[in-house]
Amino acid sequence: MEGIINGDDLINMGRAIGAGLAMIGAAGPGIGIGIVVGGAVQAMGRNPDAAQLIQTNMILGVAFAEAVAIYALVVALIIIFVI
Repeated sequence: MEGIINGDDLINMGRAIGAGLAMIGAAGPGIGIGIVVGGAVQAMGRNPDAAQLIQTNMILGVAFAEAVAIYALVVALIIIFVI
């Protein structure tokens, strides 16, 4: 019979929707990293003497922002494969 959804299909659908919603958390860090790197490039262009300090701080900030995206990926994978 077509049109009947059993329990396993419903659970798999919920997993897919949950994983997709969890990956929305990766959009914020992506936008933030773009803004940070753009600002750092502008700052290095305006003050080349401070380029090393700016670059170090930029890399540190990018790493922290990327960690949030990795956490979102881990949550999505847990939703798909564990729950």
